[in-house]
Amino acid sequence: MLTPAKAPSLRGYFYIAAATFCWGVSATLGRAVFTGRLLPGHPLRPIDPLILSQARTGFAFLIFLATLLLRRGWRRLLLPAADFRRMLLLGTLGLAGSNYFYYLAIQRTNVATAIMVQYTAPVWVLLYMVARGLQPAALRRVAAVALAVAGIALVIGLFGAGGVRPDTIGVVAALLAALSFAYYNIGGHTILARYDPWIVLLYVTFSASLFWIVINPPWKVLAAHYSSGQWLFLLLFSIVSVVMAYSFYIAGLRYLDPTRAVVVSCLEPVFAIVMAAIVLGEAVRPLQTLGIVLVLSAIIVVQTPNKRSGEVVVVEPIE
Repeated sequence: MLTPAKAPSLRGYFYIAAATFCWGVSATLGRAVFTGRLLPGHPLRPIDPLILSQARTGFAFLIFLATLLLRRGWRRLLLPAADFRRMLLLGTLGLAGSNYFYYLAIQRTNVATAIMVQYTAPVWVLLYMVARGLQPAALRRVAAVALAVAGIALVIGLFGAGGVRPDTIGVVAALLAALSFAYYNIGGHTILARYDPWIVLLYVTFSASLFWIVINPPWKVLAAHYSSGQWLFLLLFSIVSVVMAYSFYIAGLRYLDPTRAVVVSCLEPVFAIVMAAIVLGEAVRPLQTLGIVLVLSAIIVVQTPNKRSGEVVVVEPIE
């Protein structure tokens, strides 16, 4: 990872943009498979968000494990017991929680609502840090929080929705996804600083997979009788949304500092919403568009360093 003092590279911007594109594609694919509209003329039977989350982390863990064992050997993958326990918490409360609630929100609402509510995670991280006295309650940050709240109200349709009520379960799920996302960054702050991203990914996908095996044992998964086409989709979904996306993101961090990388990653909801509109016909109303702009503006303000103190709230991706 380069230090902030080094000049950013166009290659770094390309890698981060490619990662956010993969995450945007995965949001659209998730919505498509939930509604049975993945392949026109040859639709797949809808897949439950729990199965999607479980298979996504399970396949990713197996790929990470095989790759790291071949490249590093098992001894270099071992962790102290205390850090292993922290990884277990990050994987269950952070990754598993964020993934499941995010895809549940996509199923119950739409891509725009789910992704924009989840994207308020940096605001929750900021509020936590201010409450703990770790960050000052600067005027621009208070304004950013207000912008984010107003933006979310517009995105979920509280104002000008034309009489359409937002799906309560979907909106609550999106909010829980944002809180899980925030916990991952707060709880994993020291872990993320001490271990390289591949080790963190290995252990959080392992703990998330273990959690899902307890919640939804293999025999229950097999009882769902998914077709070979559905299993192929789940494998490819995991590769695109986790393996490829994080490979691009980590490659981008070699050329960009984390603050620039996170700001560029705000392209993710743009990609996701545009693709959902084109592929699935999910229209975005003018007031929702305004809300999206307000939320993205708030996130950029929150995660841009203070010119005086240099303090910044950087939220790592956990798609």
